[in-house]
Amino acid sequence: MAQVTVMIDGKAYRMACEEGQEQHLTDLASGLDRYVGHLRSQFGEIGDLRLTVMAGIMVMDELSEMTRRLKALEQETAELRRARDNAAADASRDEAEIAQAITELAGQIQGMTAKLTGRPAAN
Repeated sequence: MAQVTVMIDGKAYRMACEEGQEQHLTDLASGLDRYVGHLRSQFGEIGDLRLTVMAGIMVMDELSEMTRRLKALEQETAELRRARDNAAADASRDEAEIAQAITELAGQIQGMTAKLTGRPAAN
């Protein structure tokens, strides 16, 4: 297991992570550090624990919003897939009906041609 030291609010934290995940963990810690720094600039010295909790709540709020948006997009995607499948089925039915109509029309034309020329219609 790999270890990495991250900085949050000017403090070093040594953390373990899966091999190859060091940069990802460092990036996550950097994002949390930005939240804590933003809150510290707004509220001043209100306590490390309180700042960390507030930053965690902000992150969870963003996660909640992203989860809601993801669910909405998944639902929209499912609806679009259903619409696409229905349109494809409709197009297939329409093509079959058009082919049938053309076949019937061709038969009628052959019948008329046979009547006009006095020759028997070809089947």
